[in-house]
Amino acid sequence: MKRYLIYIGILATGLFFGWLLFGNSPDQNTVHDHSENKETDQMWTCAMHPQVMLPESGDCPVCGMDLIPVDTENSGLLANQFQLTENAMALANIQTSIVGYNEAEGNIIKLSGKIVENEEANTVQVSYFSGRIERLNINFTGDQVRKGQLLATVYSPELFAAQQELITAASLKTSQPALYKAVRNKLKLWKLSERQINAIETSSKVKENIPVYATVSGTVSEKLVEQGDYVKQGQPLLRVANLNTVWAHFDVYEKQITRLKEGQSISITTNANPNATINAKISFIDPVLNTKTRTITVRAVLDNTTHQFKPGMFIEGTISDVNTNKKQLLSIPSTAILWTGNRSVIYLKKDPGAPVFEMREVTLGNKIGNHYEIVEGINTGDEIVTHGTFTVDAAAQLQGKKSMINKETSAIKVHRTINISNITTKSKTPLKFQEQLKKMLDGYILIKEALVKDDPEIAKKTSTSMIKNIEAIDIKLLTDSSNHNQWIPIENEIRQATNAIINASDIKEQRSYFIQLSLQLTNAIQTFGISQKVYSQFCPMANNNKGASWLSLDKEIRNPYFGKNMLTCGSIQQTIE
Repeated sequence: MKRYLIYIGILATGLFFGWLLFGNSPDQNTVHDHSENKETDQMWTCAMHPQVMLPESGDCPVCGMDLIPVDTENSGLLANQFQLTENAMALANIQTSIVGYNEAEGNIIKLSGKIVENEEANTVQVSYFSGRIERLNINFTGDQVRKGQLLATVYSPELFAAQQELITAASLKTSQPALYKAVRNKLKLWKLSERQINAIETSSKVKENIPVYATVSGTVSEKLVEQGDYVKQGQPLLRVANLNTVWAHFDVYEKQITRLKEGQSISITTNANPNATINAKISFIDPVLNTKTRTITVRAVLDNTTHQFKPGMFIEGTISDVNTNKKQLLSIPSTAILWTGNRSVIYLKKDPGAPVFEMREVTLGNKIGNHYEIVEGINTGDEIVTHGTFTVDAAAQLQGKKSMINKETSAIKVHRTINISNITTKSKTPLKFQEQLKKMLDGYILIKEALVKDDPEIAKKTSTSMIKNIEAIDIKLLTDSSNHNQWIPIENEIRQATNAIINASDIKEQRSYFIQLSLQLTNAIQTFGISQKVYSQFCPMANNNKGASWLSLDKEIRNPYFGKNMLTCGSIQQTIE
């Protein structure tokens, strides 16, 4: 028993000294403090609205979805790379594809144009003598005339006197044959026929009103005089067009010129009969470039004996096998590309096993259907974002990485308000040019409001008006060559998207072209500036859940992609001022 008491005493003494040495260790408090700091540093965001950053979990203030934790572990990534969560990838419907070669024999160029009169077959019917039109037998434009048909009767004092000279000279033709012949030739120069001259000479009576006959057959395209008008010698009376042949005029952009040549086959369809295809050949390529639109005119001659083509009719042309000199082309879908000024950017998926992305600038070649040739920037086998590119770019901006707007990486957060003075070109954009750009924006807003109201006809009319605003842009104001070169591709894309809205068959198609119009006009405003605050708004459910943006002059959300069905769906993505 005494031995056990000794053991218990030793054990108690050991426990007491152990408590004195280790009982006040600060480890527990240190761990606790670290845990609290870790909780404090955790941020929460919305998968559909990555601009939302909150210090605690809860609901998204924009759409009400549950917030998800922000992944702050980006160890092993390069400075320009960033990572998205798998959940964000799925919700934003971000899709990628492998870059590869396309066979050239499937390449096509699509052109838009219109039917015009064949200028080679046009004739102006003129008056060969001065006088007053007593009777005009052509009543309206579009009237058909035949060669030899009576067009008008004219009273001419000069011709009246010349007839009297003929009657007098006829009585002296034996003694003065030269005088007689000169008087007859004078009447022939005034386009009186031998029969008319002989009738005057035989009857010895002067005619007060002389008939004027058509010298050609065709359709009256313009009536230049009215009954009772006094006309001078050589004055035009009518314009007559022979519509048995017409010209198909197409506008070709500067970058497509080298791919066309005379004699090349072109398939033509009309809006009036889209199921019928007419095959023709390019007969003329205008050697002079239109410096305002940066296009040239390409012409094809069409047989129109059935009169199926009407001057002014919109047409579309398709040219196949335009790259017969190239075996293969490296190309990517147009949905993968973001444009900002003269920069074209795409996003590479760097890690096949993880959603790690990096922005890459590319040099584009010709547009082939819905694809663009790649001159440099990426290689075959690279994996790129083809759907949801704008969402990936937004994530890059929020993380301070290189993006469409940010050319360099930044350690600070990207602000949602963009100051134009920080991103415009080095030389100042003229104020007058910005005012013209403001008028273009006003036309764009009218198109947007028409789509908001689900009215495709008003969208067409306002798009036609916006074309005039585009044509009113004076590119000569951009005296700096870099500004000039930046504007040309943007204007071409804006014009192409606006024309596509005009020619679209329904409002769904109009809205699809409105996406591209919005993107390019945003590029224009960000590049050249505008004297007004503009809101870029975004709906993640538009464009088949790929997301699409639009511009607005106020903060109120009025969604042009869904109209009254989902009028308030969306949020302000950024403010441009």
